[in-house]
Amino acid sequence: MQTKLYINGEWVAPVEGGTLPVIDPATEEVFHHIPAATAPDAEIAVAAAREAFDNGPWPRLTGAERAKYLRAIAQGIRDRLPELAHIETRDNGKPLPESEWDLSDAAGCFDFYADLAEELDGEVEEVKLADDRFASKAVREPLGVAVAIVPWNYPLLMASWKVAPALAAGCTMILKPAETTSLTALELGAIAEAAGLPKGVLNILSGKGSVVGQALVEHPQVDKVAFTGSGPVGSRIMATGAKDVKRISLELGGKSPFVVFADSDIEKAVEWIMFGIFWNQGQVCSATSRVLVEAPLYPRLLERLVEEAGKIRIGNGLDEGTLLGPLVNKSQYEDVLRHIDRAVEQGATVACGGRHNGFDKGFWVAPTVLTDTALDSDAWVEEIFGPVVCIRPFDTEDEAIRLANDSRFGLAAAVMSADEARCERVARAFRAGIVWINCSQPTFTEAPWGGYKQSGIGRELGRWGLDNYLETKQITSFVSEEPWGWYLK
Repeated sequence: MQTKLYINGEWVAPVEGGTLPVIDPATEEVFHHIPAATAPDAEIAVAAAREAFDNGPWPRLTGAERAKYLRAIAQGIRDRLPELAHIETRDNGKPLPESEWDLSDAAGCFDFYADLAEELDGEVEEVKLADDRFASKAVREPLGVAVAIVPWNYPLLMASWKVAPALAAGCTMILKPAETTSLTALELGAIAEAAGLPKGVLNILSGKGSVVGQALVEHPQVDKVAFTGSGPVGSRIMATGAKDVKRISLELGGKSPFVVFADSDIEKAVEWIMFGIFWNQGQVCSATSRVLVEAPLYPRLLERLVEEAGKIRIGNGLDEGTLLGPLVNKSQYEDVLRHIDRAVEQGATVACGGRHNGFDKGFWVAPTVLTDTALDSDAWVEEIFGPVVCIRPFDTEDEAIRLANDSRFGLAAAVMSADEARCERVARAFRAGIVWINCSQPTFTEAPWGGYKQSGIGRELGRWGLDNYLETKQITSFVSEEPWGWYLK
């Protein structure tokens, strides 16, 4: 595990020499310390990235040449996948099979954007003009120096979602992982180094967001900031970036609905409801944490959901068979418990779950199902970011759509029904950037990811993710043999 920052192709100690403890959320053991970058380190990293973009080879390589590096990084992740998955589980707490899945997806992300980098070569769009004395075309070019600030719930995967398209486009990047879960992001530096990535193209700074993250966002030589995290922090980043008219993309919070109609298969519904909220301990921005069930199905579905939620095996993510690990840290654990207590104070019933007391150490919350949550209660309105689902009945399709859309968030939504036409109708009615039909949470590198309303700005993944790191340039030529003749007659 790394103990230094990765800047300009070298491993260096932070200027101010600080470190941050790495705590295993299952045992509360401090098992490592990461370097804590500060503003001077940000200055050095931005200078390296700026030099690499302005004067280095990276943006001047063909897309096919950059693709070779991206594929080497993908293979580097695969070669070390068991080791990296073990590190990520200790760092984050999630079950080991989830870490393995995430890391496999991260490698796939680099391969996907390697393919798109190759497609950039020769990509020229001829523009038809009304005046045939001119010929015009549009080309796309790398945006410049980008900063990626990523969250703690999917440490290396979320880094890959930003690093891979940025490098494919020809940008240089400074990656700032979450201070809680920086270990695998730092290892990405070692993988990039082994792949022979030119100096300054990728720089990795662990440290506090309020310190080094803020310094990066404020830096005038940064052209682009891509952030995934909370709404309040995203809002501050947007305001700060506006001073230099930086390009900003934000993937923020959610309070996603899951509408289940009475003609649904009850076992499939229970399975997808559970996957939609208990995967990754519910620490997922798109988690379908508000479940709306058509009234005739509601009593039996609730009974089955509570029954199955109680069977989920809770334990250390490294233990075989674990399906739900600890929350990521003490702060998150205490926040989720406060939300559950507040829900009860506001009239909700805990059908199952709450505080889990089966371990002496660690940050454990059992799969929790809340009923009787008022529509204006915190539990129904606010993002909890834990294994807590609110469930309530509805009577009509119109009511379900109205309740589903009654949120300041609009990241994701799901609908389940045997009626395909109804599913399509409801999917189009949702005010959300991601909609799942008869499932919840499947995520694919090829498809766009992002939300409506206060869930963010812009889209990641797919071709849309590459667009975040490209500028469009118009090139127009005067091709007529006749003089222009405006001033010279």
